[in-house]
Amino acid sequence: MNSFEKIYEVVRRIPKGCVSTYGDIAYAAGNPRWARVVGYALHVNPDPATIPCHRVVNRFGQVSAAFAFGGENEQIRLLRQERVEVSDDGYVDLEKYRFIPLL
Repeated sequence: MNSFEKIYEVVRRIPKGCVSTYGDIAYAAGNPRWARVVGYALHVNPDPATIPCHRVVNRFGQVSAAFAFGGENEQIRLLRQERVEVSDDGYVDLEKYRFIPLL
């Protein structure tokens, strides 16, 4: 299994109504130094319907300005649709909504 497949496998496990960080995904995929690789993988997500990349935010809880599937407003819309509170400036409370996937 290549690195992108490992990343997609982990992202699929993020429950509806939760978010994980790029670093959380990297760690659970087997390499804590892959946070940027996670970003690249999500940017070319082959199946956004089953790989919920909108549930991945940065280490501060901020949505991606470069969300590949409609921009940050679309990522915010998708998260709010799942009842995740997103501030007007694009932040999610990680204390409340963070899901940390296990290895």
